Amino acid sequence: MKTITVNVSEPVYEDFQRFARKVDRKTSELIREAMEAYRQQHMQRRTSLRDLRPASVGGAILPITSEDDLLGEMLHDPRD
Repeated sequence: MKTITVNVSEPVYEDFQRFARKVDRKTSELIREAMEAYRQQHMQRRTSLRDLRPASVGGAILPITSEDDLLGEMLHDPRD
């Protein structure tokens, strides 16, 4: 494990300390978990649309002509 120095505001650190006491854990553990959660949500590679396999969702509700507005077709269901 790598030791690092991080500068945080006093109120933020105090919040971590207070919560760590409440859950009977070390402040450093909570900070490591917070860093890992950030890494997973923001830094790890997500699946690209190119990696996904196509799925069949059925046929068109109505035939589409060259004059149709495709966005309008997607946003409006004529069955409504």
